[in-house]
Amino acid sequence: MDFGLVLQTDPPASRVISLMQRAESNGFTYGWTFDSAVLWQEPFVIYSQILSNTTKLTIGPMVTNPGTRTWEVTASTFATLNDMFGNRTVCGIGRGDSAMRVAGRKPNTLARISEAMKVIRALGRGEEADLGGTAVRFPWIRPGTELPVWMAAYGPKALKMAGEQADGFILQLADLYLTEYMVKAVKDAAVAAGRDPAEVTICVAAPAYVTADDSPEALAHAREQCRWFGGMVGNHVADLVAKYGEHSAQVPDELTDYIKARQGYDYAHHGRSGNPDTRFVPDEIVDRFCLVGPADAHVEKLRALRELGVDQFAVYAMHDAQEQVVDRYGQDVIPALNA
Repeated sequence: MDFGLVLQTDPPASRVISLMQRAESNGFTYGWTFDSAVLWQEPFVIYSQILSNTTKLTIGPMVTNPGTRTWEVTASTFATLNDMFGNRTVCGIGRGDSAMRVAGRKPNTLARISEAMKVIRALGRGEEADLGGTAVRFPWIRPGTELPVWMAAYGPKALKMAGEQADGFILQLADLYLTEYMVKAVKDAAVAAGRDPAEVTICVAAPAYVTADDSPEALAHAREQCRWFGGMVGNHVADLVAKYGEHSAQVPDELTDYIKARQGYDYAHHGRSGNPDTRFVPDEIVDRFCLVGPADAHVEKLRALRELGVDQFAVYAMHDAQEQVVDRYGQDVIPALNA
């Protein structure tokens, strides 16, 4: 199993770079950041420094979107980094929840994501792409350049599209039932499209907080540090409920039931521990969606996720123990999984 570290690009950028270096030295192979231009600093500028200060880490956004950057600019940025550092980027892409809404725009449609994925992947590999009737190709890309495009998804249509078109699937929760359900949907869609389902890399991303023991006090603190995640996921779930209804055969109740007490969301606290808009998230959801507890509890759940076909676990480290979780994963979790 691969391991990734997910950070927000809060200033100073030097801290983001330092944490990514720490992650690589602890056995992590991927480094991810949020991409929301109003809320955080520009990630691609920081990616150049992360790549320069690491040797093997693969870097990318979790996730960018096709609305805040033109597609040829996105592709050119990735391709430039790959030319400088050697095929060490991955394009995670999605609807653009915070990036679009904070700027006063609606998240992107699946049709727009589909077209963007095709264009960005083709241009990033040096192939020709159609930009609204104009054929474009980067003449400077070297042979052998690669740019995998991984898609974040929750709903049935998005899961189907990920299986049909994406190089990887990003699932932002670590619930075992929902992971099994959604991975199956993606793999089935890949098979129906005539693809080898093994070609679709499966990445589960969620907060991880390693405690010293399983005492009630330690677990309570860990849950409070990770409760924000249920609120962030709740934004996507609310969109699904609005589209498919509160109880739909297309979206499992295990995903939607917990947002009944949700009363809105302020993006000023997006992805941060202590978010006041996530008080509605119960402990049960934190335990299901995240990894909290002693190291051996993380190992046990990660083994279960791996059995469900998960290729990478990406650690959201938006809490008060960033260095500690990176170090504990490097010392106790990654070796146990990959011995």
